[in-house]
Amino acid sequence: MALESFAKRETPVWRILEYIQRNGSATIKDLEQLLGITTTAVRQHLNTLQAEGYIEHRRVQSGVGRPHHTFFITQKMQSVFACHCDDLALTLLEEVFKMDGREKAALLLERVSGRLADNYTQSVHSPVLKERIEEFAMALNTRGILTDVEYAEDGDTIVLKTYNCPFHDLAQEHAEVCTMDQSMIEKVVGGDVNLTSSMMDGQGCCSFVVSKESAPSK
Repeated sequence: MALESFAKRETPVWRILEYIQRNGSATIKDLEQLLGITTTAVRQHLNTLQAEGYIEHRRVQSGVGRPHHTFFITQKMQSVFACHCDDLALTLLEEVFKMDGREKAALLLERVSGRLADNYTQSVHSPVLKERIEEFAMALNTRGILTDVEYAEDGDTIVLKTYNCPFHDLAQEHAEVCTMDQSMIEKVVGGDVNLTSSMMDGQGCCSFVVSKESAPSK
C-alpha cells in the first residue's frame, strides 16, 4: 500500500504517524487510547506501516516488568514529513549559498522570512498575543507542519512547538535557515521569539519561546 492511499489527516494510520512524530514514540496502549479501537485493529495498522517501512519497533524496558514494544518513525517517514517545500526553491537557495556566500544568502533569507510572514498574517487576526499564536499554529497545521502550543506556569511564556521542518535538509547545512524561521514567527505573532531547542540538534521538536508582546507586524 503506497503512502498516498492513506495520507489523509483523519485516517487511523495517518493519526498514528502524526502521534509518533509529535511524541517521539508510541506503544500499542497509547494508540488504543488515541484511536479508541481494539489491540487487534491497532496491530493491523502497525503491520501495514511496518511493511511499508514507515515505522519500526524496539523492545523497551521501562521500570519493573517485561519489556514492551515501542514504535518509532523511520527515516523514510521523516522524509515524507519534511517534504512540504518546493524542491526547486530549495535547490535555488542552496545555489545562492554556494555562489554568493553566507552574507548575501542571509539577506535573501531575511526577505524570504518577510514574504512568508505576509502569507501567514492573512490567517492571524487577533489583537491578543496568545490568540495570535494559536491562529498561527492552526495555519501551520493546515499547511502540513505539525504544531502545538504550550503555556508555561508563569502565565507569560508561550511555547510554539513544531515537529517537522519544511526546510529540514537545507537547515542541516545552514543554520541561517533556522534564524529565518525565527524571524518569520516574530513578524507574524508580534512578540519576542527565541529558539530554545531544535530538531537540527537531535531534539524531538523545534521549540520557539514567545515571552514578550510587542506591536504585531502586519
